[in-house]
Amino acid sequence: MTTTVHDPLDFEVLGSGLGFTEGPVVTDDGTVFAVDIDGGRVLRLSHGEVTVVATPGGGPNGLALETPTTGIVANNGGFLWSEVNGVRIPIDHPTHTNEPPGFTGGWIERVDLTSGDVTVLHRACNGRPLRGPNDLVVDEAGGVWFTDHGKGRRASVDRGGLYYIPPRGDTVVEKAFPLLGPNGVGLSPDRRRVYVAETFTGRLWAWDLDAPGEIRPASGSLTVRHGGVCVVATPYSFDSLAVEADGRIVIGAIADGVAVVTPDGSEVDVYPVPGDTTTNVAFGGPDFRRAVITLSRSGRVVETTWPRPGFALNVGPFQAA
Repeated sequence: MTTTVHDPLDFEVLGSGLGFTEGPVVTDDGTVFAVDIDGGRVLRLSHGEVTVVATPGGGPNGLALETPTTGIVANNGGFLWSEVNGVRIPIDHPTHTNEPPGFTGGWIERVDLTSGDVTVLHRACNGRPLRGPNDLVVDEAGGVWFTDHGKGRRASVDRGGLYYIPPRGDTVVEKAFPLLGPNGVGLSPDRRRVYVAETFTGRLWAWDLDAPGEIRPASGSLTVRHGGVCVVATPYSFDSLAVEADGRIVIGAIADGVAVVTPDGSEVDVYPVPGDTTTNVAFGGPDFRRAVITLSRSGRVVETTWPRPGFALNVGPFQAA
């Protein structure tokens, strides 16, 4: 693995002081939606104005467009918060616990981006409560991949997983388990792979797909229990992710800025964002080189021109091998 650290990112600020920002989405008309985990809000940023679209409560953590007017939100159910040096962080710092008192679980919900109406869709998988839905991506069939990051306590953490909601939307299917702090999730441009970034390990995992929502069974005796292939193991902490049109995976690397990984894991490019916490990236604009980035330490949503085009989500069919 070759790592190249670039100059710090230059960007323009779309909104600041917005809480613990995550889940950016760029629509066709240039409007940006994002979530505020701390405030339990879904936000719209357009023409220099920030408006609250919905207040689902809990901890809205990831957002993906379902239709032009509705979004699917991965809601972690809420965190335990503390303040360190004037900055609110989603954990009780002395005990390293983020599970709040009386916590019962997280959920997947639909948000009407026009009316603000919120509908809870799923709270469990096979009778097991979801612990901390984190990030999600809608595939070309209308199914939803999402990660469950879980919650942590002083002496233990939940084992997380990768899940899929089929297009009919009536159930949640466990696809890969266990994972250690699964966070960002995304699809390769040919829809032949699903990626997951782990926060605690700095690893990027991949699973090959035989069809939308169908992971190819792992082969060989040396595969890990969840069947994924480790694309790269890094010294960083990973948050959510996006994918470029050429297949590179673009990951919010928390304190280290943005990390970009080639599909074979041979190259990692790091674009620092000093003094902030980089949580997620989304692409948009006519050439898909508009990169919208959430910086949660300062509660900002920013944008920059990316070196390469991003992957236009859900354009075109699954490409068979």
